[in-house]
Amino acid sequence: MKIDLHSHSTCSDGLLSPAELVERAVLRGVDMLALTDHDELAGLEAARAAAQHWGLRLIDGVEISVQWEETTLHIVGLNVDADHAPLMDGLAAIRAGREQRAQRMADSLNAAGITGSLEGARRYAKNPELLSRSHFARYLVEAGHARDTNAVFRNYLTPGKPGYVPHQWAALKDALGWIAGSGGLAVLAHPGRYPLNQQQAEKLLGEFVELGGAAVEVVTGSHTPEEFVVWARYAKRFGLRASAGSDFHGPGEGYRDVGNVPVLPAGCDPVWSGF
Repeated sequence: MKIDLHSHSTCSDGLLSPAELVERAVLRGVDMLALTDHDELAGLEAARAAAQHWGLRLIDGVEISVQWEETTLHIVGLNVDADHAPLMDGLAAIRAGREQRAQRMADSLNAAGITGSLEGARRYAKNPELLSRSHFARYLVEAGHARDTNAVFRNYLTPGKPGYVPHQWAALKDALGWIAGSGGLAVLAHPGRYPLNQQQAEKLLGEFVELGGAAVEVVTGSHTPEEFVVWARYAKRFGLRASAGSDFHGPGEGYRDVGNVPVLPAGCDPVWSGF
């Protein structure tokens, strides 16, 4: 089976509608797809309808923004119940804080001489409740400040760079509680992206397991093949299942197209074995 358990639609910061995403996945040979929009469940109904039409196995998912110590993390929930009230309420609270963050990001970019970013980012946001760094990144490319969105994130919108502002997201305990309460499995998304040393990574994984975390993304768009091996070892050491996903946002963006997901390293326990 061709499996991709991390993808985004226009309901968060993707470029394709849920139906278009499902169709692209089918055309690229995907058998099982998870739609995991940032802090949002609104795209799942349309994605389910499209998946039924095309005969694709859709996994209801979400990617929750979390604050752990001084680091912003993303936790993917797989097989969640989109009607679970605590999950819905928790995500709504996260989205409410995004508007304030967007204004502060625009202020920071303006101070660096980049004007019009808030209005520019809004043009790319199909969901007005979910203005994200990706929307700002697309505007910065449009305005000629970077060659592509990958270059944006090397020079802007990240710690120590113009456009970055700290924000208090959900607590790790709360996010994992919402996912577990909805019947889902919690996955630590793209762990290689976080600025953690070995000691911090081990501390995070220990807390993640203690709080009910189920899996870690071993294979993901932003990991190198060497990191596949590193995180496969961490998964085995901490008794976690392994997940795999492209983290697809749109054609021509990011590192991998939907469904372009290498196989897991030998010895991994696939998270989808529990579906």
